Amino acid sequence: MSLKRPMILVTNDDGISAKGIRSLFEAVKEFGDVVVIAPDSAQSGMGHAITINEPLRLYDSDLFGDTPAYACSGTPVDCVKMGVYEILHRKPDLIVSGINHGANTASNVLYSGTMSAAVEGAMENIPSVGFSLCSFDSDADFTASKSVVKNIVKHVLKNGMMDYTCLNVNIPDIPLDELKSIKICRQSLSFWDDRFDKRKDQFGKPYYWLEGEFLEQDKVEGTDLYWIERGHPTLVPTQFDMTAYKAIKELENWNL
Repeated sequence: MSLKRPMILVTNDDGISAKGIRSLFEAVKEFGDVVVIAPDSAQSGMGHAITINEPLRLYDSDLFGDTPAYACSGTPVDCVKMGVYEILHRKPDLIVSGINHGANTASNVLYSGTMSAAVEGAMENIPSVGFSLCSFDSDADFTASKSVVKNIVKHVLKNGMMDYTCLNVNIPDIPLDELKSIKICRQSLSFWDDRFDKRKDQFGKPYYWLEGEFLEQDKVEGTDLYWIERGHPTLVPTQFDMTAYKAIKELENWNL
């Protein structure tokens, strides 16, 4: 008797035509039956946004051959919700998001559409993983990343995951033969130094472009930034419970 193949939902935030999601699809298709649902345009930096003020549209896509694929007018989180409730009408066995063009280390996880898709999966208690390559090149080499994806997906399907958690995986932009072992670690406490470039349009009215520099303040041993700098892919277990548990006892002393 043949075993039923796992159902795998593939999504991203760079858009359905990005090279990264093609690479992710190629890496996971051997592990199960795949459905692709991804934004019809780039949705980087959307975080956990959902679409509530306009209709969502879903279009068939032939970018993945015979594999069922859909382009969604919404955000990465919309794609996960549409996949679970409208396309599959069930929870998939695994959600994979990416491979993102650019790192999602440290505080970047809060802005990332790639990771928000994985977090949405965790909220549904579906094993979910977000993958990112530390390169913003639209034509980046994903050979090493695909190897990391296969390794982690194999173990997730074999071992399962803790309830209501997802995995944040970041991969250095180096050749496969230089890639070192995967490190399980915590995210770095590092942030963006934000600033705005103020300009004027043809009517003299001001507009702004968000700019900034990522300040790697926390690269001590044991963080994602530390290990990536040394050629190791990193795996950070991530949860959506944002309670600051250490602060509860202090706040109780306020005698509210």
